[in-house]
Amino acid sequence: MTAGPVIVTGGSRGLGLALVRGLLEDGHRVATCARSRTEAVDELAAAHPGHFFWREATIGDSESVNRFTDAAAEWAGGLYALVNNAGIAREGILATFPQVDIDTLIQTNLNGAIQAARAALRHMLRRPGPGRIVNISSIIGSRGYTGLAAYAATKAGIDGMTRALAREVGRRQITVNSVAPGYLTTEMSETLSPGQRDQIIRRTPLGRLGEPTDVLPVVRFLLSDGARYVTGQTLVVDGGITC
Repeated sequence: MTAGPVIVTGGSRGLGLALVRGLLEDGHRVATCARSRTEAVDELAAAHPGHFFWREATIGDSESVNRFTDAAAEWAGGLYALVNNAGIAREGILATFPQVDIDTLIQTNLNGAIQAARAALRHMLRRPGPGRIVNISSIIGSRGYTGLAAYAATKAGIDGMTRALAREVGRRQITVNSVAPGYLTTEMSETLSPGQRDQIIRRTPLGRLGEPTDVLPVVRFLLSDGARYVTGQTLVVDGGITC
């Protein structure tokens, strides 16, 4: 695997934290950001001196994203890859869903992903050799679920960006792909009622919710030399619920 510098947005908890830990284990220098520092970030900084960089940033605020990306690229001496992971989940029937929540979802999940890709590419295009962008979307973006219309729109938008951007930067040997997880045992699934959780598990052929570590191998693959001819794709990791 090419162990170049990688940015993982939203890496202080949940899936992002699992990705940061795994990529550090693979020898990558990893930079991440979040709105607040956590105990897990302190532990990573102590365990991986010189290989781990953290800075507060607000995904969805273009100036904040640019400052973080520039600082991370300067720290690492360049940038090989971006894992666009930061996102939020809010649900509600669209007819009564507050407009402020819709705006927040779009600003964080979709605009934030576009901002991060734009900022990262400004550094990746200066670097000789290949590059990687991996966007974390969701099966919700392709399948849709009641109460998640606004969230689904943001994730479908990320998959659309993936396909268009893959064409745009492919000639520079930068691949762009999406990973679409199903329901994972993270903070985002804690709002599920026991009944909802049981229903999802019953509908999943593998009979369980996913773990963040189930997504990690797919991200590892897309960052690797073995995925150099894979671009513009959405790889689903959902235990078979959408099959």
